[in-house]
Amino acid sequence: MIPELSNTTVFMKDRERVQNILQSMMKAGSNTLQVISDFDMTLTRFAHNGNRCPTCHNILDNSKLISDECKEKLTELFNTYYPIEIDVSRSVEEKLPLMVDWWTKAHELLVQQKIRKDLLAMVVRESNAMLREGYQLFFGHLHEHSIPLLIFSAGIGDILEEVIRQAGVFHPNVNVFSNYMDFDESGVLKAFKGELIHIYNKREGALLNTGHFQELRTRPNVLLMGDSLGDLTMADGVQDMENILKIGFLNDKVEERKQAYLDSYDIVLVKDETLEVPNGILLYLTDCRSLTSDF
Repeated sequence: MIPELSNTTVFMKDRERVQNILQSMMKAGSNTLQVISDFDMTLTRFAHNGNRCPTCHNILDNSKLISDECKEKLTELFNTYYPIEIDVSRSVEEKLPLMVDWWTKAHELLVQQKIRKDLLAMVVRESNAMLREGYQLFFGHLHEHSIPLLIFSAGIGDILEEVIRQAGVFHPNVNVFSNYMDFDESGVLKAFKGELIHIYNKREGALLNTGHFQELRTRPNVLLMGDSLGDLTMADGVQDMENILKIGFLNDKVEERKQAYLDSYDIVLVKDETLEVPNGILLYLTDCRSLTSDF
């Protein structure tokens, strides 16, 4: 039994389907499992004590490394594009060029700030970044059982890695695919490396990193975690997939988006700031807890 699936934050369109997937994954064994997750607002909290928690971009945007003028421009971008990102009435095709515009403009503004690499750790330390409650068990259990954790993020990889490093959970089984800063020889930001990863092209990021997926071919069972409908394609690069269980964190604009999430994710967690449910599932899949028909 997975008692966490009875939490009041948990919603499922088809409980029986979830049960069947979990039973199939458990029978296959944890050595066939991999976890693919978004980072901002999925592994990190959306809010704490009524206040929004920062994303990787926010950590930098809100820091003293950024001028007030630049902060104003970044806020304008957020106010323009975030409502578009979460608008369920618009198609992904419609949102795509607009998301590229947002990320590109934001990165151009950051490059103008001549950010120093050696100050990033301080910026993270001084921020209100918070991993979700239960993160020690989540990261620790995956590490202990040698289950790969692939984090696909439209955020800033350098900041993301620093958050999990400072939390003491950047274990060897963790691989991060994100937007990484490119510094000049004196350690000043000059550009961002490679292809832009944004909320709707993480699948391409996955496919570009087929080397990692080759290593994971013996792991055809996927636990996918995200907080946007764009996260649903993160596992598209996995070859010969047998089972996938999709967990969606619905953090914001719940009533407008709940049905779309229930139609797309197997398990929807509404305003849940913890990792209780993923942890309960991982304990079941690794410890062979018996799954009763009534959950």
